[in-house]
Amino acid sequence: MSPAGAPGGTRGARPPARVDRPRRLAWEVLRAVDERGAYANLLLPSLLAGSGLSVRDRGFVTELAYGALRSQGTLDGVLDTATNRPVGEIDPPVRDALRLGAYQLLRTRVPPRAAVATTVDLVRATSGERPVRFANAVLRRVAARITETGGDLALLLGAPGFTADPIGHLAVVTAHPRWIVEAVVQALGGDFDEARAALAADDDRPAVHVVARPGRIDRESLLAEAEQAELAARPGPYSPYAVRLDGGDPARLPSVVSGAAAVQDEGSQLVALALADTATVGVDRGLTVDLCAGPGGKAAMLAGLLTGPGADASLLAIEPRAARANLVARSLRDTPRPSRLL
Repeated sequence: MSPAGAPGGTRGARPPARVDRPRRLAWEVLRAVDERGAYANLLLPSLLAGSGLSVRDRGFVTELAYGALRSQGTLDGVLDTATNRPVGEIDPPVRDALRLGAYQLLRTRVPPRAAVATTVDLVRATSGERPVRFANAVLRRVAARITETGGDLALLLGAPGFTADPIGHLAVVTAHPRWIVEAVVQALGGDFDEARAALAADDDRPAVHVVARPGRIDRESLLAEAEQAELAARPGPYSPYAVRLDGGDPARLPSVVSGAAAVQDEGSQLVALALADTATVGVDRGLTVDLCAGPGGKAAMLAGLLTGPGADASLLAIEPRAARANLVARSLRDTPRPSRLL
């Protein structure tokens, strides 16, 4: 007879790791981005749609996945201080789990013991028993260092002093390459306080922006849909087609489901608007070419702006990668005047 709690008669065998679904889904997003260059903003909503998770858990998945991706440079820097080998040499599945654990320790209110324990369970479930001790030791060191330094990134990452090397200091504590810091400081007239604020804002949790695709729905109708769906929304301040959501799932909007609207950053909308309004140099042949169209957000907006009723123009969308080309085709399929995809 097999001893109780020993499957298959193996005394002392460890039961399978139990991983809560929010952390597992966040890990799957990170792996998809790393392995196949997936678009997190397209993948995550599809994973959540069939997850059956509560609103609270869906929010936690979103925070973990987007937060860890956004803060990857900082997280890798923190992990590098707690490992005996470079982060880049850690097995990718384990590395992504460690990033999620470090993010919880550094940027959330999850208690340290819970952050470490759940990440260890995630490593065990996804990579087996072998890397478990390593993951546990690394995250315990990270938790201890965060406690010792009060979470001060300058201390955690060993940044150079601001007085001695302001560019180097900001590069480390904001996880930006030195040349970007230099460019931001120069653009802001050498004002380091403004530069620090701008670089820090680059790591802020972004609002969800939705685009009312030209020729398919207007912004007022999209705002009315948001009100009916009980989503807090307001017009975007820069793009006349933008709606900003203060929270909630944009998939609750019928126009997002139909493709008449889509999740698209307001800055991305401005790029399409700027191109559509730019005067042609030389003879205007009525053709606009998007040379790198995937995943199709800007192409769909351009199609609405350039090829709507009464317009004598066409759009050629070029995307060499098959998976991304399929996304472009999906975005363009219901444009007022079909565009060519190459």
